[in-house]
Amino acid sequence: MKTSWRSASLVASAAAVLVLTTACGQDKADTSTGSQNVGAAPAANGYGTAGAAGASPGTETGAAATAGQGAAAQGQSAGQLAVADTDKLGEVVTDSAGMTLYRFDKDTAEPPKSTCEGDCATAWPPVPASGAAAPVGIDKALLGEVTRTDGTKQLTIDGWPQYRFAKDTKAGDVNGQGVGGTWYASAPTGKKASGGGGGGGGAAADLAGLSTRNDPELGEVVIDKNGMTVYRFEKDTPWPMKSACVGACLEKWPVVEPVDAADTKGIDNKNDGRRGYVVLNRPDGLKQQSIDCWPLYTFAGDKKPGDTNGQGVGGTWYAISPEGKPLGKPK
Repeated sequence: MKTSWRSASLVASAAAVLVLTTACGQDKADTSTGSQNVGAAPAANGYGTAGAAGASPGTETGAAATAGQGAAAQGQSAGQLAVADTDKLGEVVTDSAGMTLYRFDKDTAEPPKSTCEGDCATAWPPVPASGAAAPVGIDKALLGEVTRTDGTKQLTIDGWPQYRFAKDTKAGDVNGQGVGGTWYASAPTGKKASGGGGGGGGAAADLAGLSTRNDPELGEVVIDKNGMTVYRFEKDTPWPMKSACVGACLEKWPVVEPVDAADTKGIDNKNDGRRGYVVLNRPDGLKQQSIDCWPLYTFAGDKKPGDTNGQGVGGTWYAISPEGKPLGKPK
């Protein structure tokens, strides 16, 4: 049976996100700077990634980017793909040398598009489409390719561009799993590998962009698409909406990027032009989702879904409710 390939150009129309610059009392030219006091939180590098200090989110630089150049060398064909059954992640896709393949949350599958360029592509070498073949366990129709900005063809699985990780030095390594909350080993279906052995992974991929979970101590807590707890900062202000977490603070408390209102579950995302589900245009150029005009963050000290290590840090950080209230804040 001949392999079916899906070809797509990187040139695609991005999904529009409505940004209300006057809602929540925002000025069109918001120039707030605020405080960098983040309480007693432990240090974290690379905006919550495993990268070097000062690295961009989701990337690795310097020596980290050159580690494991052997089997994970840039430009090396994946050859005959394989499916490995792991204890922690379930089934993951590997290349012919047993090196784990990954997908990046900031890419898109419909249409296929890679956003990992420059230093990012050094840390996460794109897997060439040429020479890749599907094994038993992967539907051949799921294999495809995407044209990168440099004209090269990158392998896709169910539309998701595939990468290796430079810090994986031997077959079976999965050091890239969960890096920056955006990189995940690929399951044979193209979803994220995140489940137990034999489960095929993908549990985290089924979450909405923002949803809730029931925490036994805090009640109904907002979580992001990876199941990570979402927080609010008591030094922020909702009207006018301003973030007081800037500079080094963002290394520990990465912003929650804009989420389409349709990609939510159980969130109070009504928008009456004043309060509700609004995107903050930050003076540092980042765009940050809010609920009831409170900017949203995750915590670099949370390592897995369900963690609430940021709760109460410095007496100013609290998990947020779907209505925007601080959970567990002393009265």
